Amino acid sequence: MTAEDPVKKPDLQGRPEIVKLVNTFYDRVRADAVLGHIFDQVAQTNWETHLPKMYAFWETVMFRSGGFTGNPLAAHAKLVALTDMGRDKFDHWLKLFCGTVDDLFVGEHADHIKNCAADMANVIFSRINQVPDPRFDPANLTPEQRERYARYKSQPQPATP
Repeated sequence: MTAEDPVKKPDLQGRPEIVKLVNTFYDRVRADAVLGHIFDQVAQTNWETHLPKMYAFWETVMFRSGGFTGNPLAAHAKLVALTDMGRDKFDHWLKLFCGTVDDLFVGEHADHIKNCAADMANVIFSRINQVPDPRFDPANLTPEQRERYARYKSQPQPATP
């Protein structure tokens, strides 16, 4: 293929692509100046057990077939007392994750996993720091969403017994 005709990247299709994504992403995390120490020194991540959990987690998120069990919220919450778990850390994590997806994959599933990652980053950040989820701030609504919400609020609400 020529420079004008690059090789088309695949989309995420199943476990093999999830393994590639997770391994590449966490190699980048471990080398990252912002996040690496949180995983290696603060959380003292056991990579032999963590990576298979992440394969199962993302496979479950994407394809409902990974068999993940666990509590990601609790795992992150215990770090709040040990290190800064501020918005900037979650934004950086998301940028690194989405960049890894974009480097390796393209397509509907690639877009979906990035959206899922953004949702998880927002939920985990909000819950562990006990702040409102920024996605639900009325100031962030589009004009269409504001109009729809105004119509909903103006409808008569059913009486409660």
